Amino acid sequence: MKLLFADNLRNLRENSKLTQQQLADALQTTQRKVSYWESGKVEPDLENLWKICDFFDITIDELIGRSPI
Repeated sequence: MKLLFADNLRNLRENSKLTQQQLADALQTTQRKVSYWESGKVEPDLENLWKICDFFDITIDELIGRSPI
């Protein structure tokens, strides 16, 4: 799940033409956390997963690669 999530998050952000900082601001988190999520170093907690899904209007299954986006 870790790499699928990281790749999906990066693709969603880049396709939306957002910087890591812009996404971090929208999610009320730090750019460093977004960077760690995208590199696969760490995974977000459930609250942040929901924020990401709400922001991009997708399901958690889509975000983690269990369903196509």
